[in-house]
Amino acid sequence: MTTTTKNRGDRFIVCTGCSGGADLAKALEGRVPVETTDCMNVCDTPISLAVRAEGKAAYLFTGVDPDAPEDVEAFAKLYADSEDGQIMDARPAGNLRFCLVGRIPA
Repeated sequence: MTTTTKNRGDRFIVCTGCSGGADLAKALEGRVPVETTDCMNVCDTPISLAVRAEGKAAYLFTGVDPDAPEDVEAFAKLYADSEDGQIMDARPAGNLRFCLVGRIPA
């Protein structure tokens, strides 16, 4: 997925402080607008991924599989298509939906 006007401003932030985070960030390059951070403070269940955008719900995932970037890409499409970031049916995002720790309302 490339950044389009529809998902401009959507941020996908990967924790690279734990093992595997850099691998996930690399796998997501060119698929979603990926950023990295040193620590998200959920070290018990690496790999962490935060998704946020101005005016949209924010999400925190842990235990994200770096070998399944297509799940994150599918979530990115759902998120881009949602005006407020609320995803009611995350089944298209595959196993990523089971990694959800929390959703913070906009």
